[in-house]
This record gives sequence, structure tokens and C-alpha cells, in this order.
Amino acid sequence: MELHNGLLFWPTTLLKEPHTNPPIKPHYDAIIVGAGMSGILTAKALIEEGLTVAVLERNALGSGSTSANTGLLQYSNDIQLHELSDLIGEEDAVRFYKLCFEAVDQIEKIAQSLKDQADFIRRPSICFASEKKDVSKLEKECEMLVKNGFPAEFWNELIVEKRLPFKAPAALYTKNDAEMNPYKFVVSLTEQLIAKGLDLFENTYANIIEDEGNEITLHTMNGIFKTSRIVYTTGYDRLPYGKMKGADINRSYAIVTEQKPRFEGWYENALIWETARPYLYMRKTTDHRVIIGGLDEKKADPAKHETKVEAMANVLLDKLHELLPGETFHAPYKYCASFGESLDHLPFIGQHPKQPNHYYLLGFGGNGTVYSMLGSQILADLVMNRPNDDARLVTLDRKYGIK
Repeated sequence: MELHNGLLFWPTTLLKEPHTNPPIKPHYDAIIVGAGMSGILTAKALIEEGLTVAVLERNALGSGSTSANTGLLQYSNDIQLHELSDLIGEEDAVRFYKLCFEAVDQIEKIAQSLKDQADFIRRPSICFASEKKDVSKLEKECEMLVKNGFPAEFWNELIVEKRLPFKAPAALYTKNDAEMNPYKFVVSLTEQLIAKGLDLFENTYANIIEDEGNEITLHTMNGIFKTSRIVYTTGYDRLPYGKMKGADINRSYAIVTEQKPRFEGWYENALIWETARPYLYMRKTTDHRVIIGGLDEKKADPAKHETKVEAMANVLLDKLHELLPGETFHAPYKYCASFGESLDHLPFIGQHPKQPNHYYLLGFGGNGTVYSMLGSQILADLVMNRPNDDARLVTLDRKYGIK
């Protein structure tokens, strides 16, 4: 399955060194299928446990959803905390939000160890009410966040008008979020891990996976791999083993503008999104561009025709001009990408209920990078047979998961 179509921005920001696949070891403690954000963070967690690890990628490192990721890192989710509380209970909902909050800190710590720090910068977030009927929703959310120790402020219409270049009936201002370049993060972290013993195999597709109990064999065009444990981090692509239930694959559009070094009026360079579903979201980049995305469609495959991508890019440009009046932008980078959403708004992370040596980290939702981070920590415990109290929140044997 092709995960995106169009001209992507992030791969142009870093010249990736050519990679030669290493010799295949007779046996690996763990093999990870998928070399995107989830796969590389999981590799880091398992290498730190002292395991021998290989990552198999059917294409090139970071070439899937990582390259189309817009790089907004937020502890707030597509489903707000008070809504998630109604769904799974307040205690579990708050705990999940705290895991997301902590994950942003963990990503920052990793980014600080990388060359150029993957352009990681702390940013606040502003979620504005798309309609007046959403004001009470933001008030309720702010109350719930503050009650549970999250940094949040409610802005009424007057405050919005004073601080933002567009009008909205209300907004929710939160702190301790961040932005980064996801492609730089994955490529730089992989280079660091290879120096620590990671074996990365690009253009290596697992055609057949055989589970013989104590040993799993993966057949590829590049050779045969053997391992004790396998972790699937294939994102929104087809699973090579197991079937997904309780999730939808949709598609979204995004554009990246030309550089505009001197435009102003963007409060604290915040990450901006809205209450409408599907929602628009936007951020700035370190080289003074704007990324704006949205216009989700309930179709799994990215739009194939350039005319469709161009038309949706123009809609996004119009939206951007509404939000930043007085500025004129163009979009040299425009693309359509697939993304997944679980029906209960939580990622799929954990051990297969019937195949104990098979593990999954599938960060379905708008917070995929954050889910990748927290999921890698959960999987490290599960793979090492340590208890993890948080694993139950995202377990595969809930109503929605892997079968």
C-alpha cells in the first residue's frame, strides 16, 4: 500500500547517507518490521535492554508515514480528556494523558542527543472553537485538564481577538507541547543506533513469516532471518501477520509553504488546531515556513491524481489566508497521505493474545509520534517479561485490536 502521494518536504531537509545492508546474523533476540518512528524508537528501547536487534524495512528508512508526519507533538489527543473519561473512565483517561505528556519529555531527551537535535522546539498549543457551540466543550476540557495538573488556560472571544490574527468564539491554550522534524529524528537516531549494534535492512520485505514456537523465521528476497521475538511497527500499511479490527484508514492533505522570514502575528509560534472534526492544524518550521493540513476523507489510499492533490492544496491555502489575513502564501510542497484512527481513539500496543512472541506498536491517531514513544517503553517491559500497569490501556485483546 502506498502511504502518500505528492511532493514531501521533510526528505529535502536532510541528505541521507547511502546505506548498505549488513551481513545477516544467525539469530536475533528481536526483529522489528518497519523502519519508521515506531520501529526506530522500539529498536532503541530494546537495544538498551541489551538485545541483538534487526529492523527490516520494505522500502527506505523513514520513507513511509514518517516523511508525511507534520511533526506536531502534543499531549492532547484527537479525543479530549473529558470525552475519553466518559469512554474509559476518568482514572484511566488521565493516566493515558499523563503518559502522552511524559512521552514528549522523553522525545526531547532523545532529540537533545542527536545532531541538530532534529529541530525539536518546545511550543504551546492553541485549540480554537470552530463554532460557538464548541465553547462549552473547551471550558469543560480546560477544567478537566487543570483539575488533573495539566497546564491549560481558557481564552474567551476577547482574548482570542487580542492574541490571534483571526476571530474565534474561544480557545484552549496549553503548554509543554513541541514540534520537530520527524525525518531528521528517525534518520539521526538510526545512525546513532547502528553505532551501538543495530542491524538495519532496507528494501527487505518479509514475504513469509513462520512461527515454530521458540523460533520465528522470516523469508525475504535478501535472505532468511531467525528471531525469538518479532515486533510489527508497520503503521498504516498492511500487517504482514495478523489482522486489524476496530480501525479506519483514511487520508488527509497537507501543504508546506515557501519561506516567509518576516511575517508576524503568530502568538508564541504555537501549534494551532481546532475543535471541528475533521480538523485543520498548522505550525511553523525552523526555516520560516508554514505547514497546514486537514481536509480528511474516508478513503484509505492517497489521492493518485495530481489535479486532486492540487485542488485540495488550494483549499488549504485559502484556509491559511483566512487564518493569517494580510499574508500571501504559495505551496511548493503538497501531498496526500493515509492515516489510521482506532474506533476507541487509543493506539494498538502490546503482545498478540494468541501468539506470545509477536508484538505490535501501531500508533493509530493524530498523536502517532507520541504513541510511538510511550509504546516503545511499554513494549520493552513486555518483551523483557516485566509487568507494566499501563499496557492494559492499549492492549490488543480489548474490544478493538489485532486478531
